[in-house]
Amino acid sequence: MTNLRFQVVAEAFKKKPLDVKVPTERPYEFFGKNVFNREKMYKYLPKDVYEKLIDVIDNGTRLDRSIADAVAAGIKQWATENGVTHYTHWFQPLTEGTAEKHDSFIEHDFKGGMVEEFSGKLLVQQEPDASSFPSGGIRNTFEARGYSAWDPTSPVFIMDDTLCIPTIFISYTGEALDYKAPLLRTLHAVNVAATDVCHYFYPDVKKVQSNLGWEQEYFLVDEGLYSARPDLLLTGRTLMGHDSAKNQQMDDHYFGTIPDRVQAFMKDLEIKALEMAIPCKTRHNEVAPNQFELAPIFEETNLAVDHNMLLMSLMKKVARKHGFRVLLHEKPFAGINGSGKHNNWSLSTDTGVLLHGPGKTAVDNLRFVVFIVETLMGVYRHNGLLKASIMSATNAHRLGANEAPPAIISSFLGKQLSELLDHIEKADKEDLFSLMGKQGLKLDIPEIPELLIDNTDRNRTSPFAFTGNRFEFRAVGSEANCASAMIALNSAVAEALVNFKKRVDALIEKGEEKTSAIIEVIREDIKTCKPVRFDGNGYSDEWVEEAKRRGLDCEKSCPVIFERYLDKESIEMFESLGVMSKKELEARNEVKWETYTKKIQIEARVMGDLSMNHIIPVATHYQSQLLKNVQNMRNIFPTDKAEKLSARNMKLIEEIAERTETIERGVEELVNARKVANKIEDEHLKAIAYHDTVAPKMETIRYQIDKLELIVEDDLWTLPKYRELLFIR
Repeated sequence: MTNLRFQVVAEAFKKKPLDVKVPTERPYEFFGKNVFNREKMYKYLPKDVYEKLIDVIDNGTRLDRSIADAVAAGIKQWATENGVTHYTHWFQPLTEGTAEKHDSFIEHDFKGGMVEEFSGKLLVQQEPDASSFPSGGIRNTFEARGYSAWDPTSPVFIMDDTLCIPTIFISYTGEALDYKAPLLRTLHAVNVAATDVCHYFYPDVKKVQSNLGWEQEYFLVDEGLYSARPDLLLTGRTLMGHDSAKNQQMDDHYFGTIPDRVQAFMKDLEIKALEMAIPCKTRHNEVAPNQFELAPIFEETNLAVDHNMLLMSLMKKVARKHGFRVLLHEKPFAGINGSGKHNNWSLSTDTGVLLHGPGKTAVDNLRFVVFIVETLMGVYRHNGLLKASIMSATNAHRLGANEAPPAIISSFLGKQLSELLDHIEKADKEDLFSLMGKQGLKLDIPEIPELLIDNTDRNRTSPFAFTGNRFEFRAVGSEANCASAMIALNSAVAEALVNFKKRVDALIEKGEEKTSAIIEVIREDIKTCKPVRFDGNGYSDEWVEEAKRRGLDCEKSCPVIFERYLDKESIEMFESLGVMSKKELEARNEVKWETYTKKIQIEARVMGDLSMNHIIPVATHYQSQLLKNVQNMRNIFPTDKAEKLSARNMKLIEEIAERTETIERGVEELVNARKVANKIEDEHLKAIAYHDTVAPKMETIRYQIDKLELIVEDDLWTLPKYRELLFIR
């Protein structure tokens, strides 16, 4: 009987690219086709209602419930004209995914028939069941009530036959049960704090917004091969598998020609994303085989987060159409690059970008330095919290390995900017300072014109690098909700700006001239946050020791890292800014610990199942074949010659016996470790037990399985191997 693995590999090689129906219009013409954007608002809403809604979106004014019915009527008219029959409040619970409950527009007409209705009340608020979503103890199972409330700053959109309404999700008692509610609060906090500081330099600034440009990395695996790997199916990663002889060591996949089948998938995905107003800009091969990246143009942070969550759903849907499965796990394959979601973050006003390089005036230069330094102050004061915001059971596999940044939060500024801050710190306060925005770089190739380079180079090992007009938070994981990192970062920066202004104002009240007061405070902060600045190799052992000396958080245990959310400094920051209460933070940590435990628990169960029902039976079957061969040798040849001819097989027989015994013993120890951990009632301590006693045993078992993969006859091995998973086009 033919090995099923060979069948699915053969089928994968036969697959051809699908034909993608490309719109006849140019991309800008169908951009936002399925989104109720401003153009459609203007068309479908009364003028006064349109103006009030735009005021809510642009200026953060409170939504006037009196216009809700008119807005709902306009949205419904647009939606039904496009074949929509249902609506849903689309929200982001603490599951790292999205949630939706579909309701049809139909209602009784009380005459024996039905009518289609969609009121302002249904648009603005719904009451989904909150008991089955993670709440960290805020809600009991018998207390099911929760509310979803419309976020008008994120446009509604159409997915298939359903109108999707972006919403927040809160408990009956008002605590946030999602990512969007605290994200909106922190965006408000950073707007207020940054606007106040901006007024030192530009009194006409009315608003500061946080911007986000994410870079989504992902793997594609043929659907048949995916289905033949229970570990991929159930955990999102391969729990076993020996390195392919060729993986990424030739550097030939990065920026290489995109395979035809993948190109068809990308084209289809981009069309659907553009119809949803997701401004896809970049696509390319990533470093690891079968790894790719998609990146959009910068957007306001709340909208960017929604678009990323929507895109991940679209990716999975479109991939299946093309015979692929998308892997968003941060480390689906050992030994090659994992996937991140670099979060490019900046602040901008209604008049310009605050983190853009210095301008031609002293005011511009001082503004630039203030916002750079206060961002670093936020990162320094809460470096442990920022690490906690990007940490997960899945991302822990990636950090510090194969070009991912290490699990120590530091910031790379580049030589020129670092020298500028050092100069300000050490020079006399009265000294003026300036910095070129761009400098020319001449190449000795006449066909290539003069290039303009940023004032910073790139450091691939830096988790938080300044890259010209923004910071790149590179430690965020590929399957994470960007909101988690953005909540922590924007809050930390907002707190730093509030503290900065408080100290500057105190000096001004004492009679200090404004510019002099700003320079004095900024010099203090440059010195204070200096430990978080690091331009060297983040992978080196020396940096770990140096980071410890600097007082940076070097903890590696995922459950322990989560504790940073409950540090006194973290609680005080979130509460003072009105982002989250202590109760909400405690609840979220309960969810994080419980989620960590469940993920490791599932992996351990799958590991045990595969070991006992796939690996050991296959290995012992091959062992039996070898034993039969040895016996036949002894029946045919003289004893001395038989011993010589069967020596290699005897060695393999012994090795298989030793490795399978180690695996069986390891599985037994793994099961016992789980049983002990499961008896721990405290979620925090249970998560630590799973990290310390369960997860390491899985690595021990994997080592033995990967060695067996090299020994056992290829025809017998049932699980698709790395060379097959990673090189199907």
